[in-house]
Formats: sequence, C-alpha cells, structure tokens
Amino acid sequence: MPSVSPFAGKPVDPDRLVNIDALLDAYYTRKPDPAIATQRVAFGTSGHRGSSLHTSFNENHILSISQAIADYRKNAGITGPLFIGIDTHALSRPALKSALEVFAANGIEVRIDDKDGYTPTPVISHAILTCNRGRNSDLADGVVITPSHNPPEDGGFKYNPPHGGPADTDITKVIENAANDYMAKGMQGVARVPFEQALAAPTTKRHDYINPYVDDLAAVVDMDIIRESGISIGIDPLGGAAVDYWQPIIYKYGINATIVSKEVDPTFRFMTADWDGQIRMDCSSPYAMARLVQMKDRFDIAFANDTDADRHGIVSGKYGLMNPNHYLATAIEFLFNNRANWNPAAGGGQTVVSSSMIDRVAKEIGRKLVEVPVGFKWFVDGLYNGTLGFGGEESAGASFLRRDGTVWSTDKDGIILGLLAAEITARTKQTPGAAYEAMTKRLGTPYYARIDAPADPAQKAILKSLSPEQIGMSELAGEPIVSTLTNAPGNGAAIGGLKVSARDGWFAARPSGTENVYKIYAESFKSEAHLKAIQTEAQDAISALFAKAAQK
Repeated sequence: MPSVSPFAGKPVDPDRLVNIDALLDAYYTRKPDPAIATQRVAFGTSGHRGSSLHTSFNENHILSISQAIADYRKNAGITGPLFIGIDTHALSRPALKSALEVFAANGIEVRIDDKDGYTPTPVISHAILTCNRGRNSDLADGVVITPSHNPPEDGGFKYNPPHGGPADTDITKVIENAANDYMAKGMQGVARVPFEQALAAPTTKRHDYINPYVDDLAAVVDMDIIRESGISIGIDPLGGAAVDYWQPIIYKYGINATIVSKEVDPTFRFMTADWDGQIRMDCSSPYAMARLVQMKDRFDIAFANDTDADRHGIVSGKYGLMNPNHYLATAIEFLFNNRANWNPAAGGGQTVVSSSMIDRVAKEIGRKLVEVPVGFKWFVDGLYNGTLGFGGEESAGASFLRRDGTVWSTDKDGIILGLLAAEITARTKQTPGAAYEAMTKRLGTPYYARIDAPADPAQKAILKSLSPEQIGMSELAGEPIVSTLTNAPGNGAAIGGLKVSARDGWFAARPSGTENVYKIYAESFKSEAHLKAIQTEAQDAISALFAKAAQK
C-alpha cells in the first residue's frame, strides 16, 4: 500500500516547482505523434488531460480537438454560442488562444470572459443552461480548459454539449477519433487564423460570466439565512478560477466571509504538498488543505475549491476537513429535508464507489438512491429533468437543484456546495461535521479508504472487462458475499471494474484512466481492522487474476 511522503502537508521547496517557461515552450515546440499511445488525444471522464512536458498536451492537441468540436457542432446542428472558460493552470491560456484561432476560422460564435479572467466549470454549465432555457434551436454549448485539481504542469480540455454537463462517450469518442485523425494527417484540414485576427473577429464576443452567476445564487442556496445568522466563513480559492467570484458574492449578499488568500501563481507555490509530495489543488486532501485546516478555529465554517471550482473541501470547526463521503451524506440529508418545492419523487445520485452511509441516509429519509459508475456525466439527465435532486461523487464533486426544483447546473459546482455548508450551519445551528457525527450515532460508523496499486495496460484491460464469475470469491473478511457487480444497479452501465459486497463491508476495483495503477475503494461498518482485511483480500484477489492471466 502506498506510503505518505515526508513532504506531505508541507510547503514545497522552490527548487521542486515547475519551470513555467519550459512548460510554455514545450506547448508550442513539441509535436505529438498519434502513433504513440501516450501522445494521442484521449478523453477520460473529464476531457483530455496531459502535460506539454510529456508531449500529451500541446498546441497540436488543442488545434485538432477544437477542429473536431467544430465538426461535431456542424454535424449535430449546434448553432448557438460556445461558452469558453479557463482556469489558472499555466497551460490554460495558451490553449485558449489555440482554440480561439480554430473556432474563429470556423465561424463559431465564442463567448470569452469580458475581463480576460478565469471561469469556473460550474459557471460555464450555468451559462449554457441559462442561454438554452426555453429554446429549441440555436442552442449553446461550451468548453472548459482545465485539468481540475491536477498538478501545475498539467493542462485539460473538456467539452460540454447543450445539456450543460460533461459530454458522454458517444460524443467524446467522435471528437477524440477526429482529433487524432487530424494529427495523423499532419494537421491537414484544421482551419486556423492568427490569434489577433481571431480575437478581433465579429464571432468572438465578450461575456460577463461573474454577475449572472452571482446574482442567481439565491435561487439555489438560502443566502438570506446565511447573512442573517452572521456565522463566520473562511474561503480559500486555492489560487483557482473562483478567485474573482467570492468578493462579488460577499458584497452582494452581505455574508460574514473572509477570503483567506487571493494569490494566483501558476507554480502554485503557496500550496502544501499532497500525500505523495506532489502539488495538487485537491480540496478533499488534508495534506493539500493544510493551510485552511490550520485556520479551522478562526471560522464557524470554512471551505475551499479546486482549480476549476467543480470540487469542494469543507472544514467544519473542531471536526477539521470532512471526508467527502461524510459531507455528501450530510448534504443529502439536509437538502431533502429542507427543499419543500422539490419533486417528492426526486432521488439522490451516487457513484458505486461512494460510502454506503449514503444508502442508509436515503433509506432513513425515504428517498430513492440511484447508483451509477464513476463520472459526473451519469447524473446529467437526472439533474436536467429534476428526477435527481442531488448528484455527488466520492471525489468531492456534486451539484443539486434550485430551490424551486429546477436545474441549476449539470456539472459539478464546488461553489454552491461550500455555500450549502454555510446554510446548514446557519439553519440547523450545527456544523456539517456535527450533523454527520449525530448521523453515525443513528446509522453506524463507516471506515472508508481508497488505495492505488500498480497495474500495466494489459492488467488494466483485464480489470476493466471482468465478469462477476472471474473474481471467484465467496467470502469477504469473514462474511458471505451478497453481490458481485460489474454493472451499476442504478442504470445498468458498466462499472469498468467490479464491486464486491458483504453485509458489513465492500470493495470496488477499477483501473485508472490516466496512470498505470488501479484503484481499490473499500469500506467497513465494523472497524479499521476489518477495513484493512477487506483491502488485503481485495488486492490479493486482483493480484491472483493478474497472475492467472500472465500464465496464459
């Protein structure tokens, strides 16, 4: 099992910071070879990601993806504006320039930030849905240029179609294949104009992203009760895209909040190292969040967002940084008990690797729970039509409906999840941490962890295509197995791995989409020792599968 680096939770030595000049130079000078697997365009659950230093996120990648999106829009009849935003990673702004050069050459109306600032992922989703409300034609879509919480040397590029959420594989596969074809043909067929011409094009328009989103927040969170309560709130944007959004929110709604840092630096030198000693803006990691956790006694509630603000990290007073699963369970309980205008039949959505505490909460409050594979795209339809009041991932990404029961966003929104923690504290007179502690006294205490283990591409392929029979387990940590799943019970879609459950514990294993590892998620409702036993048996079973395949 991986060990925690001695650098975890500490400031990073300046000598270990990424060289921004080298990163930007590599973006333009390195040319990817699509014959090399690691240099191809590859859309995972959150778009194409990589680093220019590894020739996996370079100018040709973005030019070809942008042309592929232009082709897709034309074939799909999408003729409305394309909303586009960037985060604060160093590669985001050059990628924006490359994309604009292609979109302008293709005559696409593009909306860029009117102050050349940063735009969170949920704000792009909100803008798309706001534009498309009541429309049947000239629908809008969007692009977010971000690798989310990934290290400073990474870049990311994702596409959101007119439903406002992450594109499904039926779309991303078309874009991915077309982009790789363009690169294989030496970029022949990619339309492009110089950046200055693209910026001056009549189709490139400035858009106020901040005020429409900020002005609409009271429709999804009770900002009045937060203001009236006077609770003290600490906010850390972690140098990300939400940095210019929080002051307008504080000003408009008069809440008692302090932005603990407004620093933006593409090296992210202000961060403390994550568990492995690397810089990640992971607001669910106690190591990456050490700065805000140290301030926990200064505020009644505090929270942070990752770099594109689609994730949340909740610091709940004496309880410190909440485990994402714990907060999801608390949020679901509060929302369904305090949103009178939501559809009584609306359910909650969780991924197959989320805590079973959420199942117990849903049963207690009498709401259905829809369990889906990993990836927020599985919640899009339910949030869009109101059949899901809430959709959340164990990795601290979630969104929920407006107070009137209509759609707010169909992508993750870490901003409203932070504000919801303040609403919970204001309305119930207890923090989410205290609410979760009370929940465990009624429903039991779960012990949950995720570990990563090595796996080469062939082993990852084995794990991804498993059948329930292949695992060959009848017991899990001394208990009879009650289910072995390779498809999610909520929608029947493939998990891309498997989940094995007993009465008081379970594990799930699935390959990483970007690294040569597989992930083991496990939970026990007995003890830490029981959790360790589940993890050990899970890893032994997977290793046996790999060994058997190697013998063949």
